[in-house]
Amino acid sequence: MTPPAFGSLTPETLALFTDRYELTMMQGYVRQEHNPEATFSLFFRSLPTDRGYVVAAGLEQALAAVTELSFGDRALAHLDDAGFDAAFLAYLDSFAFSGEVRAVPEGTVVFPNEPLVEVTAPLAEAQLFETILLNQLGFQSLVATKAARMRDVVERHGDAATLVDFGSRRAHGVDAGLKAARAASVGGFDGTSNVAAGEAFGVPTYGTMAHSWVQSFATERDAFTAFVDEYGDDSVLLIDTYDTVAGAELAREVAAEAGVDLQGVRLDSGDLVALSKRVAEVLPDVDLFISSGMDEYAIQEFLEHGGVGDGFGPGTALTTSKDAPALDVVYKLVAVERDGELRPSMKLSSGKATYPGPKRVGRVERDGEFVRDVLGRRDDDGAGRDLLVTVVDDGELVYDCPPLDEIRETTRRNVAALPAAVRTLRDPATYEVAVSDGLAAETEALRRRLESGS
Repeated sequence: MTPPAFGSLTPETLALFTDRYELTMMQGYVRQEHNPEATFSLFFRSLPTDRGYVVAAGLEQALAAVTELSFGDRALAHLDDAGFDAAFLAYLDSFAFSGEVRAVPEGTVVFPNEPLVEVTAPLAEAQLFETILLNQLGFQSLVATKAARMRDVVERHGDAATLVDFGSRRAHGVDAGLKAARAASVGGFDGTSNVAAGEAFGVPTYGTMAHSWVQSFATERDAFTAFVDEYGDDSVLLIDTYDTVAGAELAREVAAEAGVDLQGVRLDSGDLVALSKRVAEVLPDVDLFISSGMDEYAIQEFLEHGGVGDGFGPGTALTTSKDAPALDVVYKLVAVERDGELRPSMKLSSGKATYPGPKRVGRVERDGEFVRDVLGRRDDDGAGRDLLVTVVDDGELVYDCPPLDEIRETTRRNVAALPAAVRTLRDPATYEVAVSDGLAAETEALRRRLESGS
């Protein structure tokens, strides 16, 4: 049988998107009748290079995985072939999440050691979701953060220029391309070039023309005339196939002859700062869209050097988060039931120690600016508003995921409320995340007990 072109995941096999050791442990828990209540916390230990913050994204997909995941016949047949026993397969056949999930809403800025998600459920249930939660939240948060940095640059330097995701063709797979388009919207992008993302998530889609359109006609004039004939005032002409300035002049002539007001022109090569200035002189009332090698650094440099751009189309750098392609997200057991009581748990590994127990993340604000966060125990009275909200209770979704435009506004408010030094693109200042007295005392007491072997 020929494998499906885009992989074999279907709703009935999505449950297999996990690492085998999760299922190995789950089978052991079930067979050993060792299935206490447990809490897992998903967080990252450190910020990527030149990142002062991370924008939380991907919660909607994570919640769908937790609340809708089930093992279909095809998945169970594969696990049977893989050697899992009949009793465990029977357990999986009736699998349904029964626990609680707390999470920070999408668009919230977060920092090291702060939970993006906490899952409390019978151990075998909570264990299963490690891989898919890390996958969905980690990747989308990376892309949303990079997008938010670009939006922040154009807000501060570029008169709120349009930002459009052009990167799906170089994303690391079909799903990555779709989720990157969504995450870019979370981070503040206005749309995407990818039509499937538009259908899946309601993201506005944008498109112009490729160089191949121009090259396929006998002359550049013929190419522009045909495009304008088709799309009229909505036309955006790519003017750098041969000579950018001559292309701008020709675009002006063709539009005048057709009696249309061009929506815009696109520049995709050359000295973009110098060329954009010259094109703006030729077409002073036409939007200039810049789409070559764009990221937050390039956009900032372009604008600071006087480049003229009404819109930008970042691609590869965005969808791969090229300068920071990985977020050190982890999913760690922080509490487990013993003698009928949920008790804190922690790792002591060098460089990988964890804070024990379910958490509260308090955010302290003053005059509309974030001052510091306080990481504490869930039952702390701590300062500031708690960022974690209950999104799943007793296995049921109790949270209405907001539409993308609302999430995008949440991101904008969060980034704007950060101290300016934390928002800078290079060598950002460290935002303060304090540890509450209660959590510090609990951590130290548990560390001593574990080191003593008690």
